[in-house]
Amino acid sequence: MEYNNITPETDFTEGVVISIDKPYGWTSADVVRKLKFLLTKISGHRKLKVGHAGTLDPLATGVLLVCVGKATKQADALQAERKEYIAEVTLGATTPSFDLEHPIDRTYPTEHITPELVEKALLDLTGERYQTPPIYSAKKIEGRRAYDFAREGEELEMEIRRTLINIYNIEVLEMALPRITIRVECSKGTYIRSLAQEIGEKLDSGAHLTMLRRTKSGEHTVEKAYNLDELLKMLQEMKQNRANNVI
Repeated sequence: MEYNNITPETDFTEGVVISIDKPYGWTSADVVRKLKFLLTKISGHRKLKVGHAGTLDPLATGVLLVCVGKATKQADALQAERKEYIAEVTLGATTPSFDLEHPIDRTYPTEHITPELVEKALLDLTGERYQTPPIYSAKKIEGRRAYDFAREGEELEMEIRRTLINIYNIEVLEMALPRITIRVECSKGTYIRSLAQEIGEKLDSGAHLTMLRRTKSGEHTVEKAYNLDELLKMLQEMKQNRANNVI
């Protein structure tokens, strides 16, 4: 199994895991579709399997693991590994999606919030527990994505997650109230948007996520991830060279 070691000799059908620094505004599916188109042309296999191990929201950036060929069998194991995020949370306001995908729908007082209260709230939210996903999420309910119900305006009672999440650690990197920047180490299935909303509730206020970057997924760090534009350019050149029988 190869990890981020793409060369002109790479046999993608044998299995490659590509760590990408997903850009802002791209969905995880957008990245997979773009790569699959090029990798299919390069490999010559029209049925080449390409998927990702752990969705990132469009407004998030950072490590997205793309599994190619036989490496798609490792996607579940890779997705189950511990994640690390840097998140900016803005207190005093909420949005329907818990992030910037939708405009602010309600504001709350923040004058009572102190650094000590923030630290206590974060400590209270650390550990193993159940978490309710955002209405605007990729979670499936009755065979449909939750965001499909939400975007069609249907009322939906979200079920408590059956799988426990674990927030191993939350570290404050910067506190410039009403904004805080935190580093979060957590398990598979943790919604950082929901964590932002929970922080607001703990502080008797509101909150929403204003920045999110996945800095680590298992052993894969963002520092060693491919820049997507550079990767696409390299793959385009490989595609052209193989079309011209140049290896």
